[in-house]
Amino acid sequence: MVKNLIFTNKEIRFLRELVRHKVDFMIIGLSAAALQGAPIVTQDVDLWFQDLANPQLKKVLKKVKSIYIPPIGNNPPMFSGDAVKLFDIVTYVHGLGEFSMVKKKAIKIPLGDFKVPVLPLELIIKSKEAIGRDKDKLVLPVLKDVLKIIRSEKQYRRAKRNGHI
Repeated sequence: MVKNLIFTNKEIRFLRELVRHKVDFMIIGLSAAALQGAPIVTQDVDLWFQDLANPQLKKVLKKVKSIYIPPIGNNPPMFSGDAVKLFDIVTYVHGLGEFSMVKKKAIKIPLGDFKVPVLPLELIIKSKEAIGRDKDKLVLPVLKDVLKIIRSEKQYRRAKRNGHI
């Protein structure tokens, strides 16, 4: 996993408070891939929430001096405030199914003194393949290469642990 190069202290505080208040969320998309070691650059961080009406989310936002703005017309739901300006709200992820089922597969990535739930690279790839946008197709080879590296490192560690190396 990579050292945090993505988040400011305010953003880390927001994520820490989400975890502390047991708000069901996951970091998804290219920022999730970057947290798993992919050499990817992205302009925002996508957060997928189980329930945007969760009262704990409202408490967290208040604590970090931010607000939730519900969807209006064609405008998607969003956050407003310094601590949350990097984050985009995701309400649906193509090709993956319901949040509650996908969350069981989330991996925990250390971020300082706490861990954040992150969509595994395999599922990021599956989602990008399902949506099929040109920009997603362009990044798929990189994501697949990183996945191969991660899998081979796991196999190596497993073989070493079992005395095969």
